[in-house]
Amino acid sequence: MAPADRALISRLLSSPLAELQAEARERRARRGPARMTYSPKVFIPLTRLCTDVCHYCTFATTPSRVEAAYLSPEQVLEIARDGAAAGCKEALFTLGDAPERRYAAARDWLADHGFERTIDYVRHCAELVLKETGLLPHVNAGVLDEDDWRMLRPAMASGGLMLESSAERLLDKGGPHHGSPDKVPAVRLESLAAAGRAKVPMTSGVLIGIGETPEERIEALLALRDLHLEHGHLQEVIVQNFCPKPGTKMAQAPESSEADFLRVIAAARIVLPDEVSVQAPPNLNDERLTELIDCGIDDWGGISPVTADHVNPEAPWPEVGRLAAVCDAMGLPLVERLTVYPRFVATDDRSWLDAAIRPAVLKLADSDGLGRDSRWSPGVAEAAPGTPRAPLGALHHGAVASQLHRILAQAEAGQSLSEAQIVALFSTRGAAAQAVVEAADALRAKVSGEDVTYVINRNINYTNICTHSCSFCAFSKTSSKGGLRDKPYNLDLSEIAGRAREAVERGATEVCLQGGIHPSYTGETYLSILRAVKDECPDLHVHAFSPLEVSQGARTLNMPVIDYLRMLKDAGLGSLPGTAAEILCDDVREQICPDKLTTAEWLSVVGDAHRVGLPTTSTIMFGHLERPEHWARHLLALRGQQLETGGFTEFVPLPLVHMEAPFYRRGQSRKGPTWREAVMMHAVARLALHGAIDSIQCSWVKLGVSGAAAVLKAGANDLGGVLMNESISRAAGATHGQDVSVDDLAAAARAVGRPLKRRTTLYGDPGTSVRSAQLA
Repeated sequence: MAPADRALISRLLSSPLAELQAEARERRARRGPARMTYSPKVFIPLTRLCTDVCHYCTFATTPSRVEAAYLSPEQVLEIARDGAAAGCKEALFTLGDAPERRYAAARDWLADHGFERTIDYVRHCAELVLKETGLLPHVNAGVLDEDDWRMLRPAMASGGLMLESSAERLLDKGGPHHGSPDKVPAVRLESLAAAGRAKVPMTSGVLIGIGETPEERIEALLALRDLHLEHGHLQEVIVQNFCPKPGTKMAQAPESSEADFLRVIAAARIVLPDEVSVQAPPNLNDERLTELIDCGIDDWGGISPVTADHVNPEAPWPEVGRLAAVCDAMGLPLVERLTVYPRFVATDDRSWLDAAIRPAVLKLADSDGLGRDSRWSPGVAEAAPGTPRAPLGALHHGAVASQLHRILAQAEAGQSLSEAQIVALFSTRGAAAQAVVEAADALRAKVSGEDVTYVINRNINYTNICTHSCSFCAFSKTSSKGGLRDKPYNLDLSEIAGRAREAVERGATEVCLQGGIHPSYTGETYLSILRAVKDECPDLHVHAFSPLEVSQGARTLNMPVIDYLRMLKDAGLGSLPGTAAEILCDDVREQICPDKLTTAEWLSVVGDAHRVGLPTTSTIMFGHLERPEHWARHLLALRGQQLETGGFTEFVPLPLVHMEAPFYRRGQSRKGPTWREAVMMHAVARLALHGAIDSIQCSWVKLGVSGAAAVLKAGANDLGGVLMNESISRAAGATHGQDVSVDDLAAAARAVGRPLKRRTTLYGDPGTSVRSAQLA
């Protein structure tokens, strides 16, 4: 052992416990956002037979004491379906080590069902659960070799193998591991290393109080540290306290003292690399949850709403609501995670998740790689969890760090925030997130007043034929993308003009014109569309042509974009929609729209529009492949452009509607943002763009009218337009209507106790009244 490790062991065993706890808490704080995580799981005890005979275990038994050697596939699925219905995301497969090596009953059952080994049956059941329920399998199948780990990867998101102890003497006669060949420390360490070579995210841990010495406890932690430094695959280390159980050879063995147990937890946080979580089981320590948190843990492990802890059946799971209250009181909001940890999900390194299981992980994941907060997604018929009283869906009580207050004060003063500060705002949870939302709402009142504004407009999407192959778009059609909700079409000029006239007759002051990049369209095509509308409706504000369409038009006429913009303005164009922005980060754009404008090109077009006197909106499309750091860069890009050229009238968050999006159907994206993320996008945008862009609009098309009402209390001041025939979100699978009545918008405003006020496209007073009627 290296001298530095010997010195570390000495320090960890001799320093006052309070000092170690303080150091552990400091190390936890530097890991990232303040939170405690847990995994809602269902426990599947596939077999209770085991080769080993650990002297403290009540899980393992003999064939004569079970109805069958293994659970049947039907029994496995019944448990998994109950878990899925209860909101679980993880299916924990727990079983003994290769019981076929010890018991003929196990060998016979496997042979009768067409399997040679237990691990082959594990793979079959994990695949079944994944396919039928969407739960993510986590497999604790004992000691496996590298080929076994690789064989399991397509069917499991993560694996587990407790080291328990690195002390070989525990295998001696009379020791807890005597007669248990799979508990040889070197064997278990090699299996963990094999999992690392196979790129399996792993859980391991130590068992405290089975006869090991204080020094041996730290040595086991150091062994796990060294494994992780070599392979980078340990996602968490469990520090579990031994609890003597009646009927075992160690029924009368003493437990470790509370002080000794807490010391090992603090030591684990100090010894292990920051990215490795430290977990302690709450059901074995229900009376000292606060003390565990004080020792630097950041995770509670799996908690099941439907199944017992079959390894410790005498210890019921804690009630999640009570656990959340304990965490909130300590400034660490309780957050759901997946069985595979965020750093293996929210990363550009895809080698940690097999391609076969990655789609299932993405369906359950949020932008941080944690678990989605509800079944809600943009465009679904289910009502959003938030309300005007509680935009985030719940009210939280707990401490808020002074650092967050400093960021909020800087934003409220109109000062630019850094990327890291904006990411920190997006990452808040619980009481901290609530503080961000409240600050955004207060800033909205200060900047925009109490009026909730809207415009009466009509969308005219003149063609859905497009030469581009954006992976998120279900609206555009080519020969290869037909057959979804709509067929390819291309409106003639008379139809476009007629729709504009109908809009004016029904009170519209704006028509919004956008379409796909049709292969036959040129700059003259866009000019002819614009002239057709202006000839028919001279006073109608034309809000038209995305930066991509403008760029296409200029290119086909072989002229600079700024000159083409001047032509459009002279022909009557009033403003541009700031769409086609998606995410203003080229690493993401290369994945979702590789043949579109780059970030610099998009900013150049809108900048030129501002320079010639054409205002634009600004947008973001979020909830797919991007992460909070991309949101921050996007907001900073918009802020920088606005401070340079002005001209952005508003910022419009556009949550991805995922249902028909090609990349979602291929299993390559998330299910749009979660509700929390949708709320936080409006709130953080209000703060990050303060002093640059004053209006934050919410999309009732994506959020629903009730969802839009909720985000009006999170920094938004504008409900956009009534639209009349919005078709892009419908093509993507949204169930919300294609238009909305003024009465509906007024109801949303009333829900937050604010008046509804009609505006023009450029936020002027239209000067006329419009009847409250359904605009269809």
